[in-house]
Amino acid sequence: MNVDALVYSENEFGQIDGKVANGLARHSEKYNILGIIDSTKSGLDAGEYLDGIKNGIPVFESMDDALQNLASVPGYFIYGIAPLASFLDKSQREILFAAMARGMDIVNGLPEFLTEDGEFIQKALEGGVRIHDIRKPPLRKDLHGFTGNILNIDTPVVTVLGTDCAVGKRTTAVNLVEALKQEGLNTVFIATGQTGLLQGAKYGVAVDVLSSGFSTGEVEHAILEADRDQQPDIIVVEGQGALSHPAFISTAAILRGSVPDAIIVQHPPKRINHCDYPEIPMPTLASEIELIEMFSKSKVVAITLNHEDMSDDEVAAAVIEYECLHELPVTDVLTSGCGKLIMKLYEVFPALLEKALVVCRPQE
Repeated sequence: MNVDALVYSENEFGQIDGKVANGLARHSEKYNILGIIDSTKSGLDAGEYLDGIKNGIPVFESMDDALQNLASVPGYFIYGIAPLASFLDKSQREILFAAMARGMDIVNGLPEFLTEDGEFIQKALEGGVRIHDIRKPPLRKDLHGFTGNILNIDTPVVTVLGTDCAVGKRTTAVNLVEALKQEGLNTVFIATGQTGLLQGAKYGVAVDVLSSGFSTGEVEHAILEADRDQQPDIIVVEGQGALSHPAFISTAAILRGSVPDAIIVQHPPKRINHCDYPEIPMPTLASEIELIEMFSKSKVVAITLNHEDMSDDEVAAAVIEYECLHELPVTDVLTSGCGKLIMKLYEVFPALLEKALVVCRPQE
């Protein structure tokens, strides 16, 4: 059963650093999102602002505004910003303290662990609430090293990578999972970051807070666990960062741990420089694909687009251009769905089509 929550994303909702809030507004199996807090977009519908389709989630000016308009105080207050500087400033701390004083549990996706902060511990005791550090890694005794057993599973594993961070890899992966389920296929999503875990993924871990000795093993373990428990037809793994990006090593661990049978690459054609690193130019899509395939020994089977700063005509032109250049299916899943991706996966994994037909065929 979903639990009620407010999401804080002041000045960042719909922006790159608001990706946690953006993701929760689009999809959540764990929390019932009652509202987003961002004074710069107050009065808007979150879904309409993000994707042009109303979803009934209002954007409030402040916490006080939200609580005055809601029927009851939500059980959870989610910090929905994912900045490069992963530490709360004084004003943000005060906002979380105020939420705790109102009786809300804090859900924190930052790598700054509030359960280890004396002031937060005291405030939680005073308010009778709990703090949930989503990205806090398991205890060392509970971590898993790479075993190689991933090589023995028969279930197709598809990993969604990208040419940059905050480019829509998770959004594409989640949409693909839902589309495959609509085909009648038993599909499992493996989260590798805080937003996927917050959205309710049953399997996965925040890879970027793990030590390098365990990151590959934890990705492998999540897939093996899902394969054992769910016996899925296909597994979709969320990527992080970009293999070529000098600031992140998560992609390498995800590729090594998932040993994908196929890869989808997400790319924003109009992005010139790396997110949060304005002096580092974006790689070309061709160079990223070449690097991924050389590093992983797996094939990129499709390309998905992030349409930031693009008109519909520009997206349509990019689809044609990239399909001609790369001889791969290209789509923007937010505007055009996952049909092309599913058709390509049926081509790469013919057994999937047989299973989908069997499941979806009406009983005689």
